[in-house]
Amino acid sequence: MESLIKVMALLPWFDWAALVVFFGGWAGYAWFARQRAGSRPSILASTNRIRRQWMLQATYREVRVVDGVVIQALSTSPSFFASTTILIIGGLLAVLGTSDKASELVQEIPFAARTSVLVFDLKVVLMLVIFVYAFFRFTWSMRQYTFGALLIAAAPEAKQFDAQGADGDVRRASFADKAGRVVGLAAETFNDGLRGYYFAFAAMGWFFSPLIFMLATAGVVYILYQREFQSEVLDVLNT
Repeated sequence: MESLIKVMALLPWFDWAALVVFFGGWAGYAWFARQRAGSRPSILASTNRIRRQWMLQATYREVRVVDGVVIQALSTSPSFFASTTILIIGGLLAVLGTSDKASELVQEIPFAARTSVLVFDLKVVLMLVIFVYAFFRFTWSMRQYTFGALLIAAAPEAKQFDAQGADGDVRRASFADKAGRVVGLAAETFNDGLRGYYFAFAAMGWFFSPLIFMLATAGVVYILYQREFQSEVLDVLNT
């Protein structure tokens, strides 16, 4: 109990409230997006339908070079973000090594909260946690795209499906479901990493004040909802 009290004493109650809003908003929106996608199509759900159709069309092609090129192109995005995230993590670790000077620099910014070096370090650590999480999601997305490429390479030739008649159509559908799901999981994992970047911008608000931190978190949740469920591109995908 005493240890808990000491931990709680590290930050004012307003900062703890801001952290609860931040993590609650992040986890709550992730849960909401998955549940909402069951009743209202999201960007991810709509593109997953297209990925399934793509994998079905791949079974009709004798040469699947195009499919391999597309998979490779898709995997470049998480690869780029993973490399960028490593640089960001290195920069944040460097900031931790010069906390005194960095804290003084932040305090020179108008409206920035005056805090101790320890509290400043905690804010930097929060940023580190976010980007480490994003790095793991991006690298896992890269591996999942590799699994998708393996499935395409291992798929039977189009004439083998055709030779089986009705059974061939069943096998085509089964392959499309499995391969489309794997590529869809890769896209979902990449989306998780991108979401971490969005919430990292919200976490930057903590360097100014807990109130700005909470407002930025609410703003990020609103932007994510608009892009995933209310965007124009979603309307186009569903027409």
